[in-house]
This record gives sequence, structure tokens and C-alpha cells, in this order.
Amino acid sequence: MYKTDDVAVVAERTAIDAPSCPQERRATLRPWVIGVVVATGSVAVPALTGVGWLNGPAVAAWRTVCLAITVQALPFLLLGTLLSGAINAFVPADLFTRVLPRRPALAVPVAGVAGAILPGCECASVPVAGSLIRRGVTPAAAFAFLLSAPAINPIVLTATAIAFPGNPAMVAARLLASLVTAAVMGWLWLWLGRAHWLRPAARHTGHQPGHSRWQEFRLGFRHDFLQAGGFLVLGAMAAATFNVAVPSSVLDTFSGSPWLSVLFLAGLAVLLAVCSEADAFVAASLTGFSPTARLAFMVVGPMVDLKLIALQTGTFGRAFALRFSTATTVVAVTASVLIGGALL
Repeated sequence: MYKTDDVAVVAERTAIDAPSCPQERRATLRPWVIGVVVATGSVAVPALTGVGWLNGPAVAAWRTVCLAITVQALPFLLLGTLLSGAINAFVPADLFTRVLPRRPALAVPVAGVAGAILPGCECASVPVAGSLIRRGVTPAAAFAFLLSAPAINPIVLTATAIAFPGNPAMVAARLLASLVTAAVMGWLWLWLGRAHWLRPAARHTGHQPGHSRWQEFRLGFRHDFLQAGGFLVLGAMAAATFNVAVPSSVLDTFSGSPWLSVLFLAGLAVLLAVCSEADAFVAASLTGFSPTARLAFMVVGPMVDLKLIALQTGTFGRAFALRFSTATTVVAVTASVLIGGALL
């Protein structure tokens, strides 16, 4: 089980590693600034240059998908980093620990249900979850919130109802399967999680003596946005490459098998990296696949995709991202099959 002492170890390590002055913070941010400029430039050059080979069909398709994913996700990433900075600067450190149940096993489902209050996609939930951990929330509860927020908020559920008119069972199945996945993953972290897997990025935590609250907000927001933004662009580039490289005929190969179709659409959700506000419309268009397979697409996508894995790597570390994304995929597919088989 993930113990309170483990959280203290992580917090202590973060405090030791964190820069102690504004000049050091600026030096820490500099590599992320360079990374964002390079990643953004690699997208902007094909988008704006009129060189002949850059206007070929494959490059044009790659450019369109990459820019679409990035532009679609940026507003929600901005929302998440603004909220993360506000939590860091203005919210009392013990507020969340007072609101959530003291027992971590009970705090997990409560945090999962609380994910409904964040009207954003998965890009917004990662920095918020990181901020919650830095404020003393048990990581298991923060991860349950991270997984549920992009999947059960009112915007996503409304979009699902519109994409599947006259099919309230699909909305209910998505809500239930997503909540179950979030809760199970939180409990799994309590059972199997290790402190050394979780390495939050070094940064100031909470209000620092001699700084105004607004200065803390500005520093926290800048750090989170630059860090997450670079990984978002890299994830979008990887997803766009898959869209261009894999022919559409591959879809027809897997649609005929009930089990392969579920696994294929789950994998497709990871690679396509569609924002959770739009993935229901993509799932509805995949008419050749079973309802359960399309449910798996909508449950897995907001919890595990290329840009989300990249964001988790930048926020919590590679060791965490690889383990957590793999386990989440297995749990999400299992929940989709069981609940989809019962309701759809």
C-alpha cells in the first residue's frame, strides 16, 4: 500500500531539488523553452512553407492532423495549467486533505466522482493532478481524479448523447466504465504503487516567503504550461504520424472479430489521441464495429493516448507513465467489455 511516509519522501525530494531563487527557476525553465520552440517550429515550418514536397498529400494530411490535435487540446491545457497555478498559489495546503476522506481507500472513489467538476479534456487533468499531489492529496486519489475528469464531465457526456442519439445506454456505459476504471486504478496504486516511480517535476510548492500570491501563480503557471506544452506537441506529432502511415483498409481487417475489434479500437484510441470532447463522434462514425468496441474506444482514449503519455512523462516521470498507462489500458478494456456486454 502507498503509505503517507512515501508521500513525504516525494515531497522532501521535490523541495530539495527545487530552485531556491527566481534566477535558478529561470535557468530550470530554459530547456523547456527550447524544447517548446523546437517542437512548435517542426509543426509550423510544414504549415507555413510553400516548398513543393511539403505540399504533398501525405505531408499535408500529417500537417492537418498534427495541428488539429494541438489546437484542439491547447485551450484545455491552458485551463488545466491555470487551475494548477491557482491551486498552488491561492488554495490552502490542507484544504483537499480536509475535504477528502482520511482513509485513502475511501478518498479514491470520492476523487473519481469529483472529476465531473473539471470541464476539460485529458490535457487539463494532468497538471491539476500534479498540483493536487503537491498539496498533500494522496497520489491514488489524484490519479483517480486524473482518469475520471476527462471522461465523465458534463461536456463529454453531453457530446456522447449527441453522437449516439436515442441510445442512453451508451452514455450510461461510458460513465460507469470510466468511473470503475478510475477507482480501480486508484486502489491499484494504493496496493502496488511505489514512491520511487513517482517523480514530480522539481518546482516550488505553495506560497513562498517574500513572494506575492500572484507571483507564485505566474511562476507556477509558466512552469507547468511550458513543460506540458512541449510534450503535448510531441504527442500530437506522433499521433499524426500514425494517422498518415496506417491505411484505412486496416480497419476492415479487425472489424469482423468481436475480440479483435475491441483490442483494435482500444489501441486506435491510444494512437489517434482524439480529445475527449470529440472522441464520441469519431466512435459513432466507426459503424462497422460493435457497440462494445466503440465503448472501449471512448473509455481508453481519455485515459491513455500518446499525448497523455507524453504529458504524464513530463509531469510524473517515465517510470510512472509506462507502468500507469499500461495498467490503465488493461483495466479500461476489461471494464468496457464487462459493462458493455451488460448494458449494450
